[in-house]
Amino acid sequence: MKLCFLDNSLIPYTYNDLNSVNIRGGENAIINLSNELSKLGNNIDIYNNCKNTHIKNNVKWQNINHSNKDIIYDIAFTNNDIRLFNKIIAKKYVAFSHSIQSIEKFIRKGQLISYLKYKPKIVILGNYHNKNRNFFLKMFGKVNLQWAVDPLFLEMKLDEKTIENRAIFTSRRDRNLELLINIWKKKIFPKNQMIKLFTTPSDHIDNNYNIFARNFGDKISMAKDLLRSKVMLVPGHKGELYCIAAEEARELCIPIITLGIGSLSERVEHGVTGFIANNNEEFAYYTLKIFNDINLWKKLRNNLINLRGSKKWSTIASNLLNQL
Repeated sequence: MKLCFLDNSLIPYTYNDLNSVNIRGGENAIINLSNELSKLGNNIDIYNNCKNTHIKNNVKWQNINHSNKDIIYDIAFTNNDIRLFNKIIAKKYVAFSHSIQSIEKFIRKGQLISYLKYKPKIVILGNYHNKNRNFFLKMFGKVNLQWAVDPLFLEMKLDEKTIENRAIFTSRRDRNLELLINIWKKKIFPKNQMIKLFTTPSDHIDNNYNIFARNFGDKISMAKDLLRSKVMLVPGHKGELYCIAAEEARELCIPIITLGIGSLSERVEHGVTGFIANNNEEFAYYTLKIFNDINLWKKLRNNLINLRGSKKWSTIASNLLNQL
């Protein structure tokens, strides 16, 4: 089949930017999905804000201003902006949504006319996403998917000897980092001053509370930081429809403690791969318990090791096509 992806993100990315710290969930999905769909024998064109035409793994990356209406695609995918379908012609249309939008905001963003014209199926990333997207905004059908992580997280070697007495937070700073810092300072650090917290760089770094900045380089640097960590602490956020950061930690067999805000309750199996706390007190309790109980930590880690590799982009690409 002839497929195309449309993305007007300001990030001028191609496959070669997969490990860049600037790549977010939507761009990450396009890179990995297009690569796997190409392996299945499909012809792929990607139109985004890359500067030069680039071909990698039989996927052609082009500037979005070079989109071509002389080609009729079997399926066109757009990342967040349905209006981009105006640039091409396709037999079927599919829209990725990585944010929660009310109908009012959907109309204000100029999406309505294109939505009614092209009638795209909407990719839904889980129960939280499904519940928070108005029925009208998925009335032309939906595709149920779960994202996977980049191959490098599947290929990283696990070594328990490198793990230190530290927790890590790798989500964006606006994903309730401040809430985590408050819990750490008030309820965790006073009870165990031997443990450390490494977070995405921000104004909250405070060595007096053992709060340090993690390496903010490429994804390989982040993965190495994750491998040195005993637990991931991530409260969650109402705007998070999937949280790829939690999936990366899971793939590296790091137990997760969360408040389950947004989609985080779907990324963790309570008591099996981590803990879902009902409040700040429970969040602190589970954090301290993991650091103080080596047998509990090993139990969670072994559960995660048994699950490792269960989500792959090749499976997700096949699942996507089967629903279209």
